[in-house]
Amino acid sequence: MRFEGSDTYVAPKDLQIAVNAAIALERPLLVKGEPGTGKSVLAREVADQLGAPLIEWHIKSTTKAREGLYEYDAVARLRDSQLGDPRVTDISNYIRRGKLWEAFVAPNRPVLLIDEIDKADIEFPNDLLLELDRMEFSVVETGERVAAQTRPIVLITSNNEKELPDAFLRRCFFHYIKFPDAETLAEIVEVHFPKLKPRLLKVALETFFELREAPGLKKRPSTSELLDWIKLLVVEDLDPEVIAERASGKVLPPLHGALLKNEQDVHLFERLAFLDRARR
Repeated sequence: MRFEGSDTYVAPKDLQIAVNAAIALERPLLVKGEPGTGKSVLAREVADQLGAPLIEWHIKSTTKAREGLYEYDAVARLRDSQLGDPRVTDISNYIRRGKLWEAFVAPNRPVLLIDEIDKADIEFPNDLLLELDRMEFSVVETGERVAAQTRPIVLITSNNEKELPDAFLRRCFFHYIKFPDAETLAEIVEVHFPKLKPRLLKVALETFFELREAPGLKKRPSTSELLDWIKLLVVEDLDPEVIAERASGKVLPPLHGALLKNEQDVHLFERLAFLDRARR
């Protein structure tokens, strides 16, 4: 089972090595990087290439580690007991399996995505240490022991919003997805837009990197935002020369709302354009 990228996902060599190392070590792969660099999509690509089922657990600020194992609905059981429902005699009727449980009992070795783990509270990763290490847990209410027959391939993503505990990091293989350089980004764009005119690709990338590298930018545009922007340029059939002229004049590019996502950054480029015109 080796991951080598695909026709729809450009995976740099170091990322391929990290995925395959985590599979070989049977350790969770912790992937960090800027939002929009393809961390979550990676899990889907790995699952597709390896022919494995994909189980996705998207973490929110309110998510608790226990939810990944199972949830016991005591309220529903109480209600049913009041209604005389015979199901109350079997407590397992009120146990809902979590994503880890699903992954542990999957008939074929699955890929388990734990997406944006840093959104949860600081204790969340620590609360999963034992289960991810031993790949087993017990259901307190029934006394059942749930153990993985084969260790799932676990991919964990983080946007670096908060530091993760050292004990958790020790149990993971770590990889940071660097922002693609111009050459790699061109490959990514060509995967999504194979018939894109070379001149439009060149101008779009030059304009994109000029925006990204502007000093003082609050939120730098990501790969996914570049793809959205290029899609709009294609739909609107904009002349590449018009885009190039605006870029050279330090004017905001057309349809910049796909790239700049807050008013501070828009105002920044408006000020830069004003200063550039004043110097001229």
